[in-house]
Amino acid sequence: MDEMDLNCITFVGHSMSAMIGCIASIKKPELFKRIILLCASPRYINTDDYIGGFERSDIENLISTIESQYEIWISAYGPIAVDSNDADSVDKFQKCLKNMGGEVAISLAKTVFFSDYRDMVENVEIPCTIVQSSNDVAIPLSIGHYLNEKIKGISNLEFIDMIGHFPQLTAHIRLVEVLKGIVG
Repeated sequence: MDEMDLNCITFVGHSMSAMIGCIASIKKPELFKRIILLCASPRYINTDDYIGGFERSDIENLISTIESQYEIWISAYGPIAVDSNDADSVDKFQKCLKNMGGEVAISLAKTVFFSDYRDMVENVEIPCTIVQSSNDVAIPLSIGHYLNEKIKGISNLEFIDMIGHFPQLTAHIRLVEVLKGIVG
């Protein structure tokens, strides 16, 4: 952003990149006008007082399956993560996973699923809009409410009626409508 001389931007981040945008906004708030958190979560593993969507053992089993049966995992995970009713989008997503390769997928899965950015969220002062899927296997509905409550700055929560974690693939028209409503 510095190299491109960008400032006062509206940042749209999906999933983990949304959390990266939050971190950047804390470090360099002058660069941001608004952050749009699309299907984001600060933590995926449940604790006694937090519902992240997964037990630690679920994530450990997921990582083990990626390590030992990558192709089978891709075939099973694609329709769950995207939307089994959208075969073209599932196919695109599965091809991306295949091209990524097992080693990168394992590293990425560990980074994402074992992360915990809950403390950081409370330091985000830039106005945020949280956009969440109404039926996302990775992000329970409670996460959107959690982010909306914990973000220090002004925030609001929008839901897109859809299945899956990737509205940019399966609900792109509705997503564009929501984004137009946010940015004007």
